[in-house]
Amino acid sequence: MVHRTHWISAVERLWTEKSVVWLKGVRRAGKTFLCQSLPNVEYFDCELPSTRQELSDPERFLRNVRDRRLVLDEIHRLPEPSELLKIAADYYPKTHIVATGSSSLGASRRFRDTLTDRKRDLWLTPMLLQDEHEFGDRGLDHRFRCGGLPPFYLSTLPPYQAYQEWIDSFWARDIQEHFRLQRRSSFLRFLELLFAVSGGIYQADRFAARCEVSRTVVSEYLQVLEETMVVTVVRPFSTRRTTEVVAAPKVYGFDTGFVCHFRGWDRLDDQERGPLWEHYVLNEYLGVTGSRRVFYWRDRRGHEIDFVLAAPNRPPVAVECKWRSEGFNPRNTLAFREQYPEGANYVVTADAKHSERRDYDGVSVRFISLPELLPAIMAEPSEPESVD
Repeated sequence: MVHRTHWISAVERLWTEKSVVWLKGVRRAGKTFLCQSLPNVEYFDCELPSTRQELSDPERFLRNVRDRRLVLDEIHRLPEPSELLKIAADYYPKTHIVATGSSSLGASRRFRDTLTDRKRDLWLTPMLLQDEHEFGDRGLDHRFRCGGLPPFYLSTLPPYQAYQEWIDSFWARDIQEHFRLQRRSSFLRFLELLFAVSGGIYQADRFAARCEVSRTVVSEYLQVLEETMVVTVVRPFSTRRTTEVVAAPKVYGFDTGFVCHFRGWDRLDDQERGPLWEHYVLNEYLGVTGSRRVFYWRDRRGHEIDFVLAAPNRPPVAVECKWRSEGFNPRNTLAFREQYPEGANYVVTADAKHSERRDYDGVSVRFISLPELLPAIMAEPSEPESVD
């Protein structure tokens, strides 16, 4: 069994803060696999009728497993999943639980409200660099084309049919259970369009027209996809200067395999690897930090910074993603630093052999590899705060 070091350590750390950990992530991200690899746990599959019967009386069940380490997998199959977790958190704090379930359950208001300050969330993203090493490195092109869901990554070729099956299952088992959405064809059309233009600036009116629904409806669709972690919405960084984009977000699909599939990318060249690298860097940041405090910056003249990492009362960190270091043009960084002079500047590239600093008109830029990026950011005095 593959030992997913980063994620196992994250569960153990969160258990020191709260006795209940909600392991969230999209379908096929590997939640069950991870839970079964945790040391010294008792595993309960809530999809089994016998398990649901055993958990039908939460108080009696928790008395019987007092002070143990438990996995409650697919907990959304229980009639009242939040009730059991609330009782466990309040009355059995030495019983440590990892619960998994439909991403739509975790996004539902009732679930969130009932367990406020009673749990910690762990977002299981598509595979990180550490995961790829542990599953067996297959090269970046393979990771880009097949994506970071473990069963897809382990495929020899991109699992084209599996992508569509995943979409169909997401609608049937995640969306229909907890969201009152109608018009399946419009919702799935919207999702496919988002993957096809992933990483671009989001304009609701264009999506509404192509999906034959109102602007209000596509806004609701986007909120659902963000809450279920199928897309990441990266909002603009701005102090509301008249020269900056202040409203239009960028939307990234959760996985490079789906992006390639819906863009029709099979054999990749450097022009296609560039945006996929940007997705890949974002995924690493989200997975390691567990935070969505990431922004982008754009001014009215078209200058743009891929990612801005900002925390209150700290200088913003600028991160540019380039497949090749030779593709970097400093004009965007210089324009950003005209407005925000303080803060570190990074260019994360796939061909960086070692960290290197370059100076452009008095602005220092550090070229760095992805494995070095997050440790370097964390060492900066402008380190972004992680949010569970």
